[in-house]
Amino acid sequence: MLSTSTRSSALSAPPDRTDRRQLHPLPKGLVELYGFIAVLVVLIPEWLADGTINIGQTGGPSTLPMRARAWRTLPELRLAAMSLREMRQMAREMRLIQYGGETRDQLTARMLRRLTRRNAL
Repeated sequence: MLSTSTRSSALSAPPDRTDRRQLHPLPKGLVELYGFIAVLVVLIPEWLADGTINIGQTGGPSTLPMRARAWRTLPELRLAAMSLREMRQMAREMRLIQYGGETRDQLTARMLRRLTRRNAL
């Protein structure tokens, strides 16, 4: 067993340069294999997804249409699709007070409370 002075000096002494661990480089073939796997796993599914989204769109990429009934009926989705200007216009129509200085999140929360209260009645 080492004494406390010997143990503390052994722990605090910097390691010799000859004792450093040597890192072995990966073989070139293995690095190329990892790159090929990365292409297969990441890029090809991205290309496939982009291709399926763009099927039938001749005018170039555009936003997806909101055709689902849920976008028309659920207030959360309707508010999420609106710009802040449209939300403030709707708040004016709903006769909310002091809506002009609120952030988008605050205004969304107030409008959702009002809309759910209206629908509950």
